[in-house]
Amino acid sequence: MEEIMHVRPDAKGRITLGKLAKGVSSYRVHMDGEKIVLDPYAEIPMRERWLFKNPEALASVRRGLEDSAAGRTVSLGDYTQYLSAKDRKALGLKPKKSRKETK
Repeated sequence: MEEIMHVRPDAKGRITLGKLAKGVSSYRVHMDGEKIVLDPYAEIPMRERWLFKNPEALASVRRGLEDSAAGRTVSLGDYTQYLSAKDRKALGLKPKKSRKETK
């Protein structure tokens, strides 16, 4: 096992992992003899959990990300017209014009 850093606990017994903790939302802590072992966890929002429980959908998303990274994409145009007023506001877009305003 490679030693990455040496840390010293503060007065309350806390240590700082710095960049090693990037992307980690929590740790499972267990003892291995006299060693303290931290297993990192990256938790996901509840609304996204379905994706990780659906292997077919997850594989599709991964293929899409790979295609996008490789530049294998086709523009299908602007879909902002389908956003709700709340979503348009959250994205900083102007309110959608009504049909009367466009005539």
